[in-house]
Amino acid sequence: MSQRFIRGALFAAAAVILGAGSGRAQSPAEGRWPGGLPITARGQSPANTGFDVPINSDPTIPIPTGNPGDAGFYGSMEFVYLTQTRAMGDQTVAYRGIVDSTGFITGLPGTYLGSGQVALSTDMLGRTTYQPGFRTEIGYKFEDGTQLYANYLQLFDAHYSAGATLATPYARSRQDLTDTFLVAGVYNFSPKFAGPGQKTTFDNDAQGASNTYGIWNAASTMDIKFTQRFTTADIGGKMPLFQTDYSRVYGKAGGRFAWFFERFQWITRSYDTDGLSNPQDAAFYTNTLSQRLYGPFVGCGHEIFLANQFSLSVDLDGAMLLGVIKERTKYELGDRSTRAKRSANEWSLVPNANAAVNLWWYPIEGVQVRLGYQAMTYFNTRNMEEPIGFDMGAMDPRYDTQYFRLLHGFNFGVGLFF
Repeated sequence: MSQRFIRGALFAAAAVILGAGSGRAQSPAEGRWPGGLPITARGQSPANTGFDVPINSDPTIPIPTGNPGDAGFYGSMEFVYLTQTRAMGDQTVAYRGIVDSTGFITGLPGTYLGSGQVALSTDMLGRTTYQPGFRTEIGYKFEDGTQLYANYLQLFDAHYSAGATLATPYARSRQDLTDTFLVAGVYNFSPKFAGPGQKTTFDNDAQGASNTYGIWNAASTMDIKFTQRFTTADIGGKMPLFQTDYSRVYGKAGGRFAWFFERFQWITRSYDTDGLSNPQDAAFYTNTLSQRLYGPFVGCGHEIFLANQFSLSVDLDGAMLLGVIKERTKYELGDRSTRAKRSANEWSLVPNANAAVNLWWYPIEGVQVRLGYQAMTYFNTRNMEEPIGFDMGAMDPRYDTQYFRLLHGFNFGVGLFF
């Protein structure tokens, strides 16, 4: 459904760009257009731009907004509601069963006991969700319609989670109940991560040693969580290029910052045969992928007058961004006494293309309201293809190229010209 909506928005954008009304060219002094910044009061309603259809400025409301056509400062606040690509591959985290680590149970160390059914994987994180957020902008408009501005967009975190416990579906298990336990293939860990000494009935040997050595062997619960955050900001300018009695075209350019922050967490807990679990019987794994993007952007826009107090605009822009990529992984004991970590830094070039379609309403002079749809695309970013590195001695989770990443959704807000 989202793909059909995107195609429809792009067709509407093309119609607006190609369907400019004909008319005589005007200079800014001859019936100036509003400044036209994103969700900002542009100093004039369409009634003051030479349109044939008059627009009333009544009622006059006592708020500190500017007069039509004046140069000055403006500000805006906008609510956004976007969804983004969940850039993660499919990796199996844990199976149902145990591993005979000493050979006491089966006579051969490393023998697997259980059905081997997948208990937890990253594709169990569920469907993607929409993230609420906000965009704010401040700027200054000159008499000729040129504007300088700075804006900032922040999406609140999106959280995805999944888990597995000793409670199997419909209590189904083998007769030895090995399927009520969880096992993951972590290795090269220190004795601090050994876990409880007595986790199963198989551990009651003469020496009293654990035959299911390690927190991730015969574990009782495992939980995974994936968090996504997005931030972007622009500093730039906008300049009128061409205008008629019924439409105007403008260009824009500046610098852009974008930040994709993603974190994967995996928590494992082992319980002893008495049902107790201490902090040292839990293990935490964290994989953090931070991508900060910097670079210039250029773009253009087209706005068409529709009817009394309303107009429709389309904005397109593109950027070439330098990506500074930080990859951080670590294992940590539940009591925070022991940890193992690894980090890496990378660089990449990330092309970026954005599009937006907005319906504008000018209820009174110096005030603007807009409702719209926007799409932001990024190419050649990184993703966690396999977020877990099971070798604690040399953690090496698999990262890959996310060739296409999309953020899209709706926006609504108001702006004032001072």
